[in-house]
Amino acid sequence: MHRLILLRHGKAESVSATGGDFDRGLTERGRRDSALIGRVLAEAGVKPDLVLVSAARRTQETWDELARAFPDTHVEVSRQLYLASCEQLEAAVDPIPERLDVMIVGHNPGLHEFALALARRADVRAHRLDSFPTAAAAVFRIDGEGEVALEGLYLPREHGGGPT
Repeated sequence: MHRLILLRHGKAESVSATGGDFDRGLTERGRRDSALIGRVLAEAGVKPDLVLVSAARRTQETWDELARAFPDTHVEVSRQLYLASCEQLEAAVDPIPERLDVMIVGHNPGLHEFALALARRADVRAHRLDSFPTAAAAVFRIDGEGEVALEGLYLPREHGGGPT
């Protein structure tokens, strides 16, 4: 795998119309921040070949906003990524060919735990990833021997996003 991009969904509604967590959609801020991070990643030259998206409404809406920056990217929606653990996320990317750059659009706490596990392998100070806010993206480069490097951490608030 060339790059692994972990992206948390944008800011979501507190409660969905159905009352179910799976059905919570994005807020206006969530849409703005997701679109912003898509543009920031694209401008930084970070372009996934494959995107794995949780089947939850908020993650799919996040991808809808990001997709404008990555129009030709192959997308797979998976129910197994909904609130997936670190181990489940790692298992989801294990069978993917190493030549592909892969993005996961998912949920905390599993996504944050996966980012922390990769940061430890990269020998990166964990304080850089002490939180993983909505619409945050962590980009890791993984070489053929499995060596990991944190290439970038992209937070909406660092690019003009966040609360307004």
